[in-house]
Parts: sequence; C-alpha cells; structure tokens
Amino acid sequence: MNSHFLSKRHALALALGAAYAQFPQVAVAQAAGAPGAQALPPVIVTGNPLRANELSTPASVLSGNGLVLRRASTLGETLDGLPGVSSSWFGPNANRPVIRGQDGDRIRVLGNAGASLDASSLSFDHAVPIDPLVVERIEVLRGPAALLYGGSAVGGVVNAIDNRIPRAAVGAPTGAAELRLGGAADERGVGALVEAGGAGFALHADAFWRNTGDLRVPSFDRPTDTGAERRERIVNSASRADGGALGGSLVWGSGFLGASVDTYRNTYGIVAEEDVTIRMKRDKLAVAGEARDLAGPIRTVRAQLQRTDYQHQEVEGTGEVGTTFDNKGTDGRVEIEHAPIVLPIGPLRGVLGVQAERARFSALGEEAFVPSTRTAQTALFVLEELALAALGPLSVPTRLTFGGRIERTRVDSAGDDAGAVVPKFGRALSRTFSTGSAAVGAVASLTPQWQLSGNVAYTERAPTYAELYANGVHIATAAFERGNPDTPKEKSANIDVALEWKAGDTRLKASAFASRFANYILLAATGEPDFLTDEGDLVPVYAFAGVPAQLRGLEFEGQWRALDGPQRIDLDGKLDVTRASNRSTGEALPRIAPLRTTLGLNWASGAWTARGEVVHAASQKRVPADDVPTGSYTLVNLSASWSLKLGGLDGLVFAKLNNLGNELGYNAASAATIRALAPLPGRSLSAGLRVAF
Repeated sequence: MNSHFLSKRHALALALGAAYAQFPQVAVAQAAGAPGAQALPPVIVTGNPLRANELSTPASVLSGNGLVLRRASTLGETLDGLPGVSSSWFGPNANRPVIRGQDGDRIRVLGNAGASLDASSLSFDHAVPIDPLVVERIEVLRGPAALLYGGSAVGGVVNAIDNRIPRAAVGAPTGAAELRLGGAADERGVGALVEAGGAGFALHADAFWRNTGDLRVPSFDRPTDTGAERRERIVNSASRADGGALGGSLVWGSGFLGASVDTYRNTYGIVAEEDVTIRMKRDKLAVAGEARDLAGPIRTVRAQLQRTDYQHQEVEGTGEVGTTFDNKGTDGRVEIEHAPIVLPIGPLRGVLGVQAERARFSALGEEAFVPSTRTAQTALFVLEELALAALGPLSVPTRLTFGGRIERTRVDSAGDDAGAVVPKFGRALSRTFSTGSAAVGAVASLTPQWQLSGNVAYTERAPTYAELYANGVHIATAAFERGNPDTPKEKSANIDVALEWKAGDTRLKASAFASRFANYILLAATGEPDFLTDEGDLVPVYAFAGVPAQLRGLEFEGQWRALDGPQRIDLDGKLDVTRASNRSTGEALPRIAPLRTTLGLNWASGAWTARGEVVHAASQKRVPADDVPTGSYTLVNLSASWSLKLGGLDGLVFAKLNNLGNELGYNAASAATIRALAPLPGRSLSAGLRVAF
C-alpha cells in the first residue's frame, strides 16, 4: 500500500479503540428484530430535498440492526434481495447494485449524496470503493431519479450515508465497534467509529479493516482451457481492505459547515484470471454546509463539494503492473429552497439547483481498452411540490411533484499517445451532448389505510467515454470491445405506479413499472470473425450500439403481524420480476435477473430475535443469443440476535446461517463470460458482536 490519509496501522488502532455506532435517530428507524429493509422509513434524504414524508418513487432504506444483519463485503451483495434490486456478480469482491434490470452507468451510486467517482461502471471486475462496514444507512430509489442526479440515474439511485461530516451537534461522546467473523469467505472484519463535540462543533472518526479468503461454494465444474476441473472454492477471490475517515463541523441552531477526509484501500483477486489482482486506492476530500430558516424568499441553502483521487492497478502474478486506471474528479452541487408560495389550490414549495462534475480518466498499459478521457457535466434543475387539500366529497389529499433538468456533457478523448507503436484509439476526438429530463409525480392518500402513488418521467442520457471510444481487448469480458464516437444520446419514457395498504404493523404494497427506450446503448456481438490477441487467443468482437428497448416489471411486498404482545411473530414476503426486450427483434436484453420470491418468518421476544427465510430464484431462459440460460435455485437462510448490556455498553450478538442446503446457484445478472467461474456462495456460518456507548 502507498501512503494514506490514514495509514493502515492508524486505521486499525482507531478501529480497536473507538466505536462504531448507529445514531439514535437511525437506530429508532429500524426495529431491532427486523433484518430486512425498513418498512416505514423516516424521511428519506436521497432525491428528496424538500423532506417529504412520502415519495412518488419507490424506495427502500437499510439502517440500524437491519443493516447490521444484512451487511456483506460489497454494496451490491448487501442490497441484493431488496424489492427490485439484484446484484452483478464478478465473484465476492466486485459487484454493483442492479435495479429493475439496469446497471452500470444507469444506476447512480452516491456517498452522502455525492458522486462515487471511480471505475466500477466501466467493467464488471471493478469494485465500488464503498465498504458497508462503516456505512450507517443506505437509501435505494427504484426508478428514474435523473431530475436531481442526471441521466446516469435513469434506473435508480443508491446512496450510502456515513455521517462523516456531522450535520448536528453531539453531546456526550458516542460510538461503537463491530467485529465480524466467518462466512463463506472466512471473513475477519472490524469497524469502528466515535463521535464527540461541544458547544458549536462536532467531530467524527471511523475506520475499518477486512480480510477474506477464497469463497467457498458448492462443488462445481470450473471451465478450463482443456475441459473442466472440480472445485469447491472460487479461484483467486480473496481480498483485504482497510480505510478510515476524519471529519468535523461547526454547528449552530439553523445550519452547519463541515469537512471530511477519507481513504479506502482494497486488494482483491480477479476470478477470471488465476494470478491477477487489483490493487485499488481512493482518497477523498469533502466539504458541505447548510443554512436553514433564512428570512425572505430563500429559506434554505445547501451546498457540497468533493474531490476524489481514484486509482487501481491490475497486477500480474509476476508483480508486473499490466494496466493502471486513474480517475481524478470534482463533484459539487448547490440547492436553494424558496419560501412557500400560497396558491388558491395549496402551498407550493420548491428547490432550484446547479450541479457540476469534472473527471479526468486514464487507462495506461498494454491491456488498456479505452483511451485517456476528460468528462465535464454541468446541469441546472428545478423541483416543485404542490400540496392539494381535499376540495370536494370525491377529492383526497394529494401531493404533486414536478420539475425539469437541463444538462450539458462534454466527453473528450486524447486518442493515441504520440509515441504509440501500434495505433489503437486514433486521433483526439470530442463530443458534446445537451440532454434534458422532466418528471411529474403524485402521492394520494385515498383513506387512512390506502395510498396511491405514481410518476411519469422523460430522461435523456449522454453516452459514456467507453460507449464512445472503447477499442481493444477487455480481459474481464474476454471480448474485443468497440465504441462508436457517433453514438447519439439515449432517450427513455418511464412510468411507475404503486398501491399500498397499511394497518398497524401489517402492510401490503404492489408496484408496476415500464420504461421505453430509444437508442438503448448496449454491448452486443457483431458477428465478425474473432479477434486474434497478441497472446494468440481468439476472442469475439462486441460493439456498443443503440437499440429500441422496453423494460417492464412487477414488485410485491408485504408483512403480516401474526402475533403481538411479549412475543411477536411477523410473516413477510417479496416478489419481483422484470422483462426486458429489444423492441425491434423481441430478443431479451442481457443480464436480467429472473423472477424472485422470498418468504420470511420473524420472531422477537425481549432481547432475542430470530428469522428464517426461503429465497427462490426461477430459471432465466429469456437471454440473448450470445448468452446461456441459468437454472433455478432455492436458498434457506437463518439468523438470530441477542441484545445485552456489557457494563455501560449496549451489546448485540448476532449469527447467520446462509444457504443451509448448500444449493448450487448462478447469478443471471452477471456477465456471461464469468458466470460459470463464480457460483453463488455455499453454506456458511458467520457471527459478530457490536457494542455501543
């Protein structure tokens, strides 16, 4: 490892001597016995600058003990199984959230509402540099959120919140530490945070360390150059990661101003190659502030700015660095909330904002398949909310939201280096795109128990640098990938409708969505003769191309309080399915998760909780011509927790037994070239201890 903002030694010292805590408001938000997504979350901050109690866009929240029991080594695996959310799977170390069949640059991954500037959307083997061990809350928006976050949020948003810049005053010092052991990857991990403060200021520090071995899986036939070999572990899937952060804020009754610095390091194996590892580092400096309760037409001003320095190297077994990916960038946004405007039909509240992002990306080395690029994005947006009261006997209280966004994106390619022996990327090129998005949503309270919500959105997305300028062999996909500098912007029309019924602790919710794309940009086989690599291997040729596409789906979730009192029993269930097709040919789009169902039983009594669940994934037979179907599988998972007092500390002991039947399964949302090398985890037992003060 190179120099850190926090060295590994300092990170470990802080992890062992400080505490890792969920703050009181977060702990209250998630019941101690609920190991799943929060059913009735507090106010969601992602995509909700007006802090509305209900959103027209479907959302899930993980926090408190529910997050503790779901935590995995990656963000994608932690969220996998939430309604409409699956995960790509390039082994246990590199997987991103997939929302309603969309991934990559159509899902915006944020850290504290700021862009995660990395290389994870470029390739399936590139990890997201956010470790769930030091995240206290995760918010997921399913469906278009381009209004506030740009075209790359057409599929949804994942926001990992860690409070590294404190937003409120801290009284007595608080904190906790969490230790995790076991699992299919023989994990050893520890995370910690501590917060303190005084009159007018608040301080935050956190750190984590994690080490895993090769992932244990059910016995499977691993493909080789000469046939197949029987394996019970995923080759080259071990990892080690560490990091930490320091932050502080000046806090007053109506606002704050703060800054933080954090570091992340991760070294992990690429399961597609037995002797190649990725050595990743990311350092970030962030500032943020808010002023509330202002007089005059402006009531609140919020601003944040972050500078990210990201690099990862792909290291051969000999120690030689094959390719170095570097991404340096700045992301900032300002939001201004105006005073309510009283109209005859109800009060109008709104936010005006500006967002800017600058990134300089380079891929250096013999295996680089994209040139060095610069991307600059600038956007203006407006979001308004109109609260309509009941105006007649047939009317119901309704909240309308509407707004628009205009964005300008410039993507420059540096082309080949002046001394390039073999030209690959040609001359320097530049493309500029003007994109726009608009949305209208509504939430209607039909009765105290029934609520109807929906939204309609139009979104445009500018192509990424890879979709425009890629031209080379991509080791992770085992294909020659070719971009198209003339690719036009992607356009989509989207609709989402949800109906929810609630009665005490019992609830049911059904959602339906549809998206219709013009020029849906995907990587597809060209049918050209295979490309001969320098090593003498033949690989297929793929090209980025735009096709007319349609995605449709259904989501159901519910919970029934079967027994109330000193002992509580809840039954819950989820079902989701997405169907995605090329509208011209009827062929399926790639990497779509199959129909999935989950049935769970929760029990709680005093300090004890337990859960059993059955997760079934149907076979996925609707695949493109260059893919193969995946079979169905059923997983049985068990978990339990015990809350206790350890002197003056609040303790939580927890254990999980996953995949009780050691069922062999493959992820349909993973890349076809890696799927056979990386089955899902086998039977595993893990345990942990979390203490807080």
